[in-house]
Amino acid sequence: MGSVRRRRGASSLVLLCAMAVALTAPGLATGTAYAAPAVPGAPTAPAAPGAPGAPLPGPGGKSLEQVRKDIEELYRQAGTATDAYNLAEAETKAQSDKIVEIANLVVAGKERIATLKSRAGAAARAQYRSGGLPPGARLALSEDPNQFLDGADRLRQGEKAASDLLTELDRTQTDLQRYAEEASERWQKLEANRVKQEEAKKQIEEKIKAAEELESKLEAEERARLIQLEQEAQYRAQTAWLSTGAMKDVNGKATDAGKQAVHFATAQIGKPYKWGAVGPDSFDCSGLTSQAWRAAGRGIPRTSQEQLRLLPKIALKDMRPGDLIIYFDDASHVGMYVGDGAMVHAPRPGRNVTMAGAGSMPIKAVVRPDA
Repeated sequence: MGSVRRRRGASSLVLLCAMAVALTAPGLATGTAYAAPAVPGAPTAPAAPGAPGAPLPGPGGKSLEQVRKDIEELYRQAGTATDAYNLAEAETKAQSDKIVEIANLVVAGKERIATLKSRAGAAARAQYRSGGLPPGARLALSEDPNQFLDGADRLRQGEKAASDLLTELDRTQTDLQRYAEEASERWQKLEANRVKQEEAKKQIEEKIKAAEELESKLEAEERARLIQLEQEAQYRAQTAWLSTGAMKDVNGKATDAGKQAVHFATAQIGKPYKWGAVGPDSFDCSGLTSQAWRAAGRGIPRTSQEQLRLLPKIALKDMRPGDLIIYFDDASHVGMYVGDGAMVHAPRPGRNVTMAGAGSMPIKAVVRPDA
């Protein structure tokens, strides 16, 4: 099984970037770094329309490269909306759980009040059976001093018990009122999150539909070329990133938990992207990273934006396998660093979990789940 997964990961790596190469450049240490070579046969200069190797026109007369950018932007916007949906879903669950907790507290409070009232009723019935005389009057009429003193002690105990009972009854009633107010607030938040979910879901579906419609207008040859253009764009970004010396000092070793997280994430290579999915058959980008770390015994936030907000940020030079790379200014995408300048991620609808260059998209930050 392990060898099958390794072959599957290697196949995906070859498909996306063709090979891992050693780069030697000024300011860049010699070493293995994830990069892709130029695609064989790709034109090096614009060709005349109709000439061999000329770019294929896309829908509406746009170049295929512009269509690629349009599709990529639509899917990125869908990714942003997916993050909003996932966050609203997590908050909705948290509010629902809290409402259930409050409901249990209310039930317990009502049962407590019923018990306290029963005790108060028993005390009242006991007084009635004694002739209705107040305890002080009964003591004053007693002719036995010892009985009087014993009764006085019981009187003090009874008065304290009655006072404690009333205090507890009042406190329990106050608690019930507070629970009711808190439940009302939670319901409002629950409904607000449900509205956010619906709005985000609508945006996701609209963006994905628009992207799919653009892609559906392409001929088979154009769709194949579109994939090639995606790979070329990733290669250019990765090469530019490596040329800055970004990987020069990156040599961190994975922790045991990091190794487990990387093992889980890479074992999912080939499974389809699906927004809102956390496995086991499909994932979105943060669904993959959060489940990978859960498999490693560490619970982390569900969304890429919350992962950025709540997990410790680290310098790029200190990056090690298992760390999460947050992409784009709005933190709408996340991948897991696996070493040698590569990361594993769930890219977008229509694509499968795969490996890519860590610098193939604009990096916003690196965060560490097991700091």
